[in-house]
Amino acid sequence: MKEGGFMFDPTIFDNVKVVLEGAVYDLDLEGQILITRRVDLIDLSSMSRTYAIEFAKKTSLPSRAEINLHVHLSDLAAEILEHTSAAPGCTLTVKLFTKVINPEMECPEIEKQIGSIWEHRPQMTQQLSYIYGINEVKYDNQITLSFGRKIDESHIDDFANLIACAADSLDWLDGRGR
Repeated sequence: MKEGGFMFDPTIFDNVKVVLEGAVYDLDLEGQILITRRVDLIDLSSMSRTYAIEFAKKTSLPSRAEINLHVHLSDLAAEILEHTSAAPGCTLTVKLFTKVINPEMECPEIEKQIGSIWEHRPQMTQQLSYIYGINEVKYDNQITLSFGRKIDESHIDDFANLIACAADSLDWLDGRGR
């Protein structure tokens, strides 16, 4: 280190992001999944950071999964300034994207089956949308899984299971009655 220079330790967000990204890319290199999109943002208006990586099964139909990691300024500041009043960390959500034709029948089944894959741990919401004016209406279904707690480096060992559950969810979504 140069004289007068500063050395910064990576934040929880940086450490978690690197391990998460590596775990997903390992599965891509093994041919189990195909990474379709990656986002790494710094929001200067809120001073927050977001990392998202999206993937699909290589043999799959159009369903996709996105693992989203987010950290707020308050968590970054608490960590960097070493405030102990609140434990810093990141929020992690998993989003699954698929299509449904009959929401009244399909959404309850999706909730049941995806809930079973994830052992009913994360909170699940389903948000439907469609393009007005199209004759054959297929609804876009965004299934969001929220874990309701902050994560940090102590959760890194859970990533393999998290990614496997996301991949299993894609298998089930693409295999249902199509």
